[in-house]
Amino acid sequence: MKFIIIGLGNFGASLAMKLTAQGNEVIGVDLKLERITALKEKITHTIALDAAEPNAFHSLPLKNTDVVIVAIGEDEGANIMVTALCKEAQVKRLVSRAVNALHEKVLNAIGVTEIVHPEEETAERWSKKLCLSGLVDSFELNANYSIVEAIIPAQYIGKTIQEIGFREKYEILVLTILKSAERDTLFGKSRIITTILHGIPKPDTVLQEGEIIVIYGSNKNIKEFLK
Repeated sequence: MKFIIIGLGNFGASLAMKLTAQGNEVIGVDLKLERITALKEKITHTIALDAAEPNAFHSLPLKNTDVVIVAIGEDEGANIMVTALCKEAQVKRLVSRAVNALHEKVLNAIGVTEIVHPEEETAERWSKKLCLSGLVDSFELNANYSIVEAIIPAQYIGKTIQEIGFREKYEILVLTILKSAERDTLFGKSRIITTILHGIPKPDTVLQEGEIIVIYGSNKNIKEFLK
């Protein structure tokens, strides 16, 4: 996959290196030359420019990029400007960093649906979320093993856990199965509610469309399964 990460502070730089290490093409963008210099040998490409300036922003290869990540943290105004430019350019997938609750509200108003909070979420977690198809959430137990929530791949809908061969083929353990549904609250607003369908699924449990499986295993095996 091809990524552009705008803002190479601690979070942006860490995410850029992790995505590069996973075999992705990553373009790192920052106004500060010292950040560009520090990363030029560690990620695919680096560009020094002011992405909040429209002419400079549109010089980036946006059409050929799968995901644009606005990781600017120290300047909320620049973050919002670059995010707005991304929305205007209709990039394929946009992820933007929020510094605080008000900042998040502004990003929501712009129409951003994927917002990252580096103070709460790690670059490792987001590198998985960006690269693995169907990933909903993940929790890293250590460098090699994770617990992951994932949407059931289409080819496995209607099959039992035993037929799929989670343990035999992928060496993955299915911990439980979840289902998300939109429900109205007492105040008239809708919210997404997640419920547990099966405490510990049995081998003959049939997986249905729209369900989310919670699985445990090595990162390598989980990646192979979700592929």
